[in-house]
Amino acid sequence: MSPAGQVLLVVGVLAVLHVPLGNYLARVYTASAHGRVEMLIFRLGRIDPEADQRWPVYLTSLLAFSAVGVGALYLLLRLQGHLPYSLGHPGMSPALAFDTAVSFTTNTSWQSYSGESTLGHTALAVGLGTQAFLSLAVGMAAASRWSAASLAATPTGSATSGSTSPAAAFASRYHWRCSAGWPCSPAVSCKTWDRRTAPPGWPGSGSR
Repeated sequence: MSPAGQVLLVVGVLAVLHVPLGNYLARVYTASAHGRVEMLIFRLGRIDPEADQRWPVYLTSLLAFSAVGVGALYLLLRLQGHLPYSLGHPGMSPALAFDTAVSFTTNTSWQSYSGESTLGHTALAVGLGTQAFLSLAVGMAAASRWSAASLAATPTGSATSGSTSPAAAFASRYHWRCSAGWPCSPAVSCKTWDRRTAPPGWPGSGSR
């Protein structure tokens, strides 16, 4: 297939999938229910799925997760010669292993080597393949968190105008409720909040 044909194919696939895929991601990010696998992970990690995190804790968690990924991939690349399905390839040099680990953990995926002549099946599938997926997941988690925080910090409109304001719709969508059960908005003075603090600048923010 010609380069122009490849470009048209990619654009066509995106045009067909962007609406259903976007709707699916919206349901994933806004669903209040948790799946069985998710609940198992929460129990094993002693995680409260209803608890919120301030941005320093969220940032620390994100960086710690990425640091563990860099370390694990670095060790796998260095020890490749001792792993099964290495195809006889030795481990990478320290500099090249570190560069590759950081590159794939940060979703840069930059390579200064020929993959098939340097890495075996285990390093490619378990190492680079896993990090290619995890780095994308980390980026999506950070982007969704930033989007939610940006929307929460800039409420507009009024709930008393006869129509639901964007702020009230957002609050309802993300399950922010006043003690009386009403969707929280700039027009509602919420002094007691259920599990979550009010976004900055909203009535009742900073109080429980």
